[in-house]
Amino acid sequence: MASVTSLSDSVQQQLASALSATLPEAAGADPLLRRSDRADFQANGILALAKKAKANPRELALRVVSEVATGDELIKDVEVSGPGFLNVTVSDRAIVANLAARSADGARLGVPRAEAPGTTVIDYAQPNVAKEMHVGHLRSAVIGDAVVQILEFTGEKVVRRHHIGDWGTQFGMLIQYLDEHPSELDHKGGDGVSGEEAMSNLDRLYKAARKLFDSDEEFKTRARRRVVDLQAGEPRTLATWQRFVDESKIYFFSVFEKLDMEVHDEDIVGESGYNDMLHETCRLLEESGVAVRSEGALCVFFDDIKGPDGNPVPLIVQKSDGGFGYAATDLSAIRDRVFRLKADTLLYVVDARQALHFRMVFETARRAGWLNDTVKAHQLAFGTILGKDGKPFKTRAGETVKLEDLLDEAVDRATAVVREKAEKVGLTEDEIVENGRYVGVGAVKYADLSTSAVRDYKFDLDQMVSLNGDTSVYLQYAYARVQSILRKAGEARPAAHPKLELAPAERALGLHLDRFAETLREAGASYEPHKLAAYLYQLASALTTFYDQCPVLKADTPEQVENRLFLIDLTARTLHQGMALLGIRTPDRL
Repeated sequence: MASVTSLSDSVQQQLASALSATLPEAAGADPLLRRSDRADFQANGILALAKKAKANPRELALRVVSEVATGDELIKDVEVSGPGFLNVTVSDRAIVANLAARSADGARLGVPRAEAPGTTVIDYAQPNVAKEMHVGHLRSAVIGDAVVQILEFTGEKVVRRHHIGDWGTQFGMLIQYLDEHPSELDHKGGDGVSGEEAMSNLDRLYKAARKLFDSDEEFKTRARRRVVDLQAGEPRTLATWQRFVDESKIYFFSVFEKLDMEVHDEDIVGESGYNDMLHETCRLLEESGVAVRSEGALCVFFDDIKGPDGNPVPLIVQKSDGGFGYAATDLSAIRDRVFRLKADTLLYVVDARQALHFRMVFETARRAGWLNDTVKAHQLAFGTILGKDGKPFKTRAGETVKLEDLLDEAVDRATAVVREKAEKVGLTEDEIVENGRYVGVGAVKYADLSTSAVRDYKFDLDQMVSLNGDTSVYLQYAYARVQSILRKAGEARPAAHPKLELAPAERALGLHLDRFAETLREAGASYEPHKLAAYLYQLASALTTFYDQCPVLKADTPEQVENRLFLIDLTARTLHQGMALLGIRTPDRL
């Protein structure tokens, strides 16, 4: 089906036509329409136009009003307020007809696809090989996944990239240790190995290798030699390195599964994936004069980036010993994404503390001509997760919180909340366990996504699994409540009746439903999932007000029952789709 024009766009078009009919030189001017508590919408663009045309704004507003067609089709009433604002009320019929068109459009709910979609490569969820994922990995994964879903829904072609840390000097130590203790990564039983067992093997090996490396000079020498072998691509060394990557992937996939996130093997392209490009990247930068040799290292200098001593701080692309740092890999990744994957936009969901590094990398790529006005790179920087005390989130012993432990605790708490109400709803034990998972993981994701990414937020599980306030559980219960009413409706079916008069709470709910498409457009354009989270919370709140004021199954007439069932059904479908785009499930019964 074709997309549905929103009420605000339709009103905007009508006012724009009335403006140009009144003042031909104002053709194409923006009426500056917005939602208002005085009416359904307020337009305040006339003030600026009147100033330009040296006209009295109130008189101009009155002339524009006389050009606006009012009635049942769209604009019921328009009046001039104050110095020249227009207060616009749309008809009940227009609200219901618009929602009926959205309802008929299946899962898309009338949301248009982008007219000129591009290709976005998004770099997110970047764990490190042979290391446990901790709370610091949560935000990149959750924010990145939501942005992927929103962009894909709006029609963008999205290429996922998980830039895992799978290269570097520490692998010399690990490879050498495994060669000398070959059974350390063997699996206990059969084919299936859990993520927990894989991580336990890796963790044990890492600690033992580190201990030996720090205490045995001969082992240290052998380990450093293996780094050279690895970088030279020596086959036996590469094969041992691959075992670490494969074992780590077993663990990564188990964590992503707990997070209810889809990650595909082909999307995992780690630092090693760009090894063959590093020399070429350096050559291109040096030949073009973007990078210069300084004390043997290949550096890029910036006028505006200086250290505490006032001297320029360069981006080091190649070290004086010939080794490569993160910059060479990141610049090679940009070349790959722009020239091979044909990306228009490169998006990096990376901790705000790396902002300076990425600023330098992007500027270097611009100077080299790899980024320009049509191919852009953007760091979607995110803040830190804090404990209840407002300090970075740690365990009681002061250690970094493991991501799996955090998710397990959230699921345990949520399962207890679900169990309290389970008997009333008649949930089986299997349903309690499954819903506990959806509510727990949803609570963690929503707490993250309902905060602007750039801000720090406090991790408070008690608040996250609360049924009151701005939490995913509140939204999940709103959805389940609608499903319960629809089950009890018997013969009555949701059906739109545009001729019915709407109560204030019905109008408010209908007008908010109409904003779903524009919210997605804004959230996608600015990479801000919290705008969608805020919209969904307001939708659930409007639904709660509607319940309090408008009986559904006990409405006055059969038509009113059907219309109200139609309203709550569309609300539930919008909640379901919106939550899915945030990576959160909505169980039918809670």
